[in-house]
Amino acid sequence: MKWLIASDIHGSAFYCKKLIEAFEHEKADRLLLLGDILYHGPRNDLPRDYAPKSVIAMLNGLSDRIICVRGNCDGEVDDMVLDFPVLAEYAIISDASLVKNVIFATHGHHFNAQNLPKLKDGDILLHGHTHIPCFESVGGVWVVNPGSVSIPKNGSANSYMIFENGRFDLKNLNGNIISEHSL
Repeated sequence: MKWLIASDIHGSAFYCKKLIEAFEHEKADRLLLLGDILYHGPRNDLPRDYAPKSVIAMLNGLSDRIICVRGNCDGEVDDMVLDFPVLAEYAIISDASLVKNVIFATHGHHFNAQNLPKLKDGDILLHGHTHIPCFESVGGVWVVNPGSVSIPKNGSANSYMIFENGRFDLKNLNGNIISEHSL
């Protein structure tokens, strides 16, 4: 299975369109969204082409292929307008390429490198929230962040990740590989 993993769209129609183009170009099976889908929140400037209603329409067209977790800017009203669930705090993903390990996908405002959930060595904590890509081992757990689709921070690129066959590829929205990490 090929997963496209993205976080922190924050209502940007411009970057959501680029994300969907990347999803189609990558021929991914599933789109895993790590929260903060429609709203920018009080700590962020408005992203380019801020248009939550347009983002709703674009993502609803892919609703049968999206798995999403709740970000700190997501709420019950989002669940009412999106055709896929958005209120889960986390998702557990098992992939045949991981053999004995799982991916614990969450937004990152509760569970992150400083506050790991109960996972075993080799498991993966996958989160967004910081808008900064990372791939590091913390206490035997892989901590992985795809960065932000629309509001990258600390000089990072607008980015997403591809996960396939036990490998994470961090890419910019043009599809160029920024970094590769195999488990």
